[in-house]
This record gives sequence, C-alpha cells and structure tokens, in this order.
Amino acid sequence: MRRRAAGALLGAVALLTAGCGIRGTSVPVDAGPAPSRASCQAPEPGRSAEGAGRVTVRVYLLCTSRLLSVSRGAPATDDKTAQRPLERARALLEQLQQPPSAAEEGAGFTTAVEDWVRVSGPAQDDPDHALRLNRLPEELQSYALAQIVCTYADTPVADSRHRVVLGGPDAKRDPLKAYECTEEMRRHPEIAVSSGVLVP
Repeated sequence: MRRRAAGALLGAVALLTAGCGIRGTSVPVDAGPAPSRASCQAPEPGRSAEGAGRVTVRVYLLCTSRLLSVSRGAPATDDKTAQRPLERARALLEQLQQPPSAAEEGAGFTTAVEDWVRVSGPAQDDPDHALRLNRLPEELQSYALAQIVCTYADTPVADSRHRVVLGGPDAKRDPLKAYECTEEMRRHPEIAVSSGVLVP
C-alpha cells in the first residue's frame, strides 16, 4: 500500500511540475518588447496650429522606443530670422523640451530632451553649419541626441548633405562630429551616441 501511495504521489508531482508542457531553460529568451497599447499615430495639428503669428513645425518624439515625426504649431518669426540656423535650432530645441500635448501623450509620445540642454552657434574656426551644445553630444541621453539630430536634419540647421554637425562647449578640446538621421537611428535611437563621425 505504501509503495502504491508513494507512486501516486510522485505521479501527481510530475503532473504539477509539467505545467503547460514547455520545458524550462537556463538560456535567456528574447521575445521582443512587451505589447504596448500606444497607437503611435501622430495627432493632426489643431486649427489653431497655424494662423496669425503661428506656423507648423515638425519634430521627432519617442513612441515605444522609436522616433516618429509629429507636427506642432509654433510661434512664427520673420523670414530672415527663420532662415538663421542658430535661431531655427533654438526654436526647435524648445519644442523638443516641451512636454507632450494631451493628444500626443494619449498616443504614447514622450520626449527625452531635458530643459538644461542649450545650443549655440559655431566657434571661430568651425564650419558655418556647426552647432555647439552645452555638453558633449555623447553625454546626452542617446534618445535625446537622436531626437535633436532627426529634428534638425531636414532644416537649414543641417549642412548640404543633411548632416547635423555638433560639438561640445569647448571649441579647443571638444571635436565636432557629424550625425545623420538614418532609418536605423529612427528605429533604434540608442545608437545615436556612437553614430557621430569626426569632422576634419
């Protein structure tokens, strides 16, 4: 009787440990990102986005760890000011630092660009399209740097090859690097920090 009872007990334990029939493994399995309810559909600018004193601008925000473009209404400037790379860079940076609107947040958009980030124009021996940040580009969060690069890439801020040339605040010690907003960067913004190419 005892042997039968022990056998039945072992059989029950085996069934319980079998679970759903999937063998356990000590090897980590990458099943991809967890499912998200974010739609990542950029909201259309409201009627008030353009009008007296306002224009539509395009910036890149984060959604489920990807970069996607979003149109926003921004204060208009005169034509001469709008074509100055530094003024455009500062205006776009301010847009990136603003928290997402209710519609953007509802669709899953966020920004990684913090308020302390500042941009200035080229130093004395820099190329005309160079910009200097108040920190080395590689000291920014990679997501934030990717947002800045892709937002600047198709504007007068970039050079003729659509590259964004950035450096740190010290022109003597901080070399300039050129960054490109590639499809790979938009899909994997974490590569931004290591993607810069030294400008001779």
